Amino acid sequence: MQDVDDDRDTAPLDRLTEPLGLRLVYMIIIGVMLSFAQSVLILLAVIQFVIVLIDNRQPNARLADLGCMVGAWVAKAARYMVGATDTKPWPFREMD
Repeated sequence: MQDVDDDRDTAPLDRLTEPLGLRLVYMIIIGVMLSFAQSVLILLAVIQFVIVLIDNRQPNARLADLGCMVGAWVAKAARYMVGATDTKPWPFREMD
């Protein structure tokens, strides 16, 4: 079942509602965070690969969950960056 906020996240916008200057500031901050998230995902992938090598092909579930959470955040950030939504991702709102 989808949350109401998720419906707003994926529904196309007719018009952006926040001031463009403020949106630009948020986009710069989120852009820097996206760059950091990419580095985190690469690090998680390398660590998970090493764990799989060492632990008889068994991935670490908590590491996989963390990777999924970062990936979901990246998707939300991308939707905000391209103007598909006015809903800002974490840390500007709670992480779902």
